[in-house]
Amino acid sequence: MIRVVLADDQPLIRAGFRVLLEMAGDISVVGEAGDGGGAVELCRALRPDVALLDVRMPLLDGIQATRRIGADPGLDGVRVVILTNYALDEYVFAALRAGASGFLLKDIEPADLLQSVRVAALGEALLSPSVTRRLIEEYVSTPPRPVPGPGLERLTDREREVLALIATGMSNEEIALHLTISQATAKTHVSRIMGKLGARDRAQLVVHAYESGLVVPGSR
Repeated sequence: MIRVVLADDQPLIRAGFRVLLEMAGDISVVGEAGDGGGAVELCRALRPDVALLDVRMPLLDGIQATRRIGADPGLDGVRVVILTNYALDEYVFAALRAGASGFLLKDIEPADLLQSVRVAALGEALLSPSVTRRLIEEYVSTPPRPVPGPGLERLTDREREVLALIATGMSNEEIALHLTISQATAKTHVSRIMGKLGARDRAQLVVHAYESGLVVPGSR
């Protein structure tokens, strides 16, 4: 059973998401909050698998809540997914920087919502290749001067190559095809990169690749 904490300042939206999630049979909404502070407290008390947080909430918004969850060692297993109204909401990249595993549009189809929660619970990033490219180009086209991130120097040449491909939104299967290696080998490379960089998931790897200067926005 996948345990979910849901946070949105609009009770009607929370109720709708709860009904959809609990109809799945393998997902349970274990707690609800109307603001980010309440969401953080629920995560600390309940240790859910996934926290669905609205990006804009009173008192403490979704980005600040994500940052607090990501900074708490006791919540390392909680995957944060941001809920937003727009595909390129101005806060989305800030949320990824704060540690979110991805984001979902509030008008998402029910079946896609359920699948997305399952994907997030497995530790995968909710960023399709097209969304990744649009997001990076829109919000990192004028980034601050790149500073090599901690751990980047510990990557092998092959691991840097794999990280660059992850930053374009490639899946393990696509990386394997591109580098002419097995999917198992590609998965091993991704796991080792995450370990060396201290990344929680692929979304953080994307952010790390661009902010370190390994990949230049707009490049292919």
